[in-house]
Amino acid sequence: MAQADYKTPQEEFWAGDFGDEYIGRNTLEDMAPARLALFSKIFDRTKNVNSVMEFGANIGVNLHAIHQLLPKAEIKAVEINKKATETLKSYPWMTKAINGSFTSQDFSNEADFTFTSGVLIHINPDMLPKAYENLYKASRKYVMVCEYYNPAPVAIPYRNHQDRLFKRDFAGEMLETYKDLELIDYGFCYRRDPNYPMDDLTWFLMKKKD
Repeated sequence: MAQADYKTPQEEFWAGDFGDEYIGRNTLEDMAPARLALFSKIFDRTKNVNSVMEFGANIGVNLHAIHQLLPKAEIKAVEINKKATETLKSYPWMTKAINGSFTSQDFSNEADFTFTSGVLIHINPDMLPKAYENLYKASRKYVMVCEYYNPAPVAIPYRNHQDRLFKRDFAGEMLETYKDLELIDYGFCYRRDPNYPMDDLTWFLMKKKD
């Protein structure tokens, strides 16, 4: 996808140099233990997950953890940063890695479990309905969002940049939009956790009703 094809300043931000720099600040070695602990909790609440798709996967820290937990599952990813996508494609267990904005494409029936982690917070609020739609339609069963929660929408500075990080009730908005989604579980990942610290993220596991 050419730079001119990006629809928002937020997409250009993550597709460009800042997205490249983010890769260097976040390594598998540093982040993997906490992610493995997180997804162990989440997948304890699921059944028969044979395929997973992450929107905004970066270099695949979450997907590495999931592959360890579900070694036979198909693993798919969508990532806006080209450099990160090339890293994703290098993993022998990666089923499919797509470079591009997931709010500029349509996804349907891709996996049993679709999710974002620290991604919806960086999407232009005007594009959230499309993000929700792809999360929902791409999933056959489960949808999970792990983001910064706030009961009302709010924008906060992010590394000296404005309008690059937004907090809100992402899961609540999806539950209101898609009436056949039900909340299965949720939890909080505290930055001061003595064993598995994460950046004050709140996760919500939802399931399509049978």
